[in-house]
Amino acid sequence: MATHWKVRPYVLTAGRTRTRRPLLVHTLVSVPHYDPAFAAGLLPEVRSLYEHARQPCSVAELSAMCGTSLGVTRVVLDDLAAATRVWIYPDVYASQFDPRLLEKLRDGLRQLA
Repeated sequence: MATHWKVRPYVLTAGRTRTRRPLLVHTLVSVPHYDPAFAAGLLPEVRSLYEHARQPCSVAELSAMCGTSLGVTRVVLDDLAAATRVWIYPDVYASQFDPRLLEKLRDGLRQLA
């Protein structure tokens, strides 16, 4: 029995599209205390996010590494944070339009070019 491709993200997020706290693409996330028994009980996509976050990563990096959409990644990380399984670092920028952040993004894009 094949599962429709749109069903899986709905199952992972329980239909939610919003998070309890703002998780911007540059927000850093990490796992403070990795628990292999906890990881074994997670759905594959959630487990992948949990395991990749063992090293501090941005929300966007985790989304790309795990192949999940940004929206799903945000909701799943928010759930893991609510269960105190991941740590969400406070943003050092006042907003996503902070000139320092935009300059940092610009410089990063120049390095990729």
